[in-house]
Amino acid sequence: MTLLWKILLGIILIGRLGQGQDLLEESLEQIAVDEGAEEGGEEVEEPEGPGADVTQPDDRQPCAMWMGGVPGTPGHSGKPGRDGRDGRDGQRGVKGEKGEAGEKGDPGQKGDVGPAGPRGFPGNPGLKGARGDSALSYHSAFSVGLSELVPATNVPIRFNKFFYNDQHHYDDVSGKFRCLLPGVYFFTYHLTVYTKDAKVSLYMNDKAIMFTYDQYQETNVDQASGSVILRLEAGDEVWLQVYGDEGFGGVYADNTNDSTFSGFLLYPAIPAPAQRR
Repeated sequence: MTLLWKILLGIILIGRLGQGQDLLEESLEQIAVDEGAEEGGEEVEEPEGPGADVTQPDDRQPCAMWMGGVPGTPGHSGKPGRDGRDGRDGQRGVKGEKGEAGEKGDPGQKGDVGPAGPRGFPGNPGLKGARGDSALSYHSAFSVGLSELVPATNVPIRFNKFFYNDQHHYDDVSGKFRCLLPGVYFFTYHLTVYTKDAKVSLYMNDKAIMFTYDQYQETNVDQASGSVILRLEAGDEVWLQVYGDEGFGGVYADNTNDSTFSGFLLYPAIPAPAQRR
């Protein structure tokens, strides 16, 4: 049975090939006739004969024409075509919802210092500060005198007669002025000299600053005086003292003759914050 099917299949294929060859010859003859008609302008009569009618079926073909052939083998896939052109931009989509904040990153390196910017406008004035202390509120002054002859030498003279000592900056026990308010001070003394010569010096912190000497004239009352300006710090001390032996202790005082020592603050050394106010 298998051999018979193979023979039948071979007959069908031979018939299909013969039919294809007859169709090709018929097409070539028709093309030649058409070209001759166009060139001569006349119709060419088809030749008569038993082989002229190509439309008639050929009884010699081995099998009927209605039987189809075996399907051919599928061809290979062609090469991919080139990419098409880019399309137009679509419409802008709706804005999406805000995403969650990410984790904080590591701090970056410190950048370089930028150039200085332009100078800004002046700021608004600040609030008025509290009322400061006036220089007039700093007081320090004294004026004292003697009531008798100076009894000893080489020690501070103890003035025991007070003209002014409201701040009590002069101490009559020690005979010294003690500075409590730093600043610039003026000191002066006016002494009566009687019965002997007088040598007097003004001391500041155990150091002689200035000296005064008066030589006594018999049957006469002499006067000796001096003045100085000093810058003092808190705790500094100033006083008068007779220097030398008793022969130079001629500083005198009685009911009609005075020997005085005075001093006062010219201006205080105001702290920097107070000066800015």
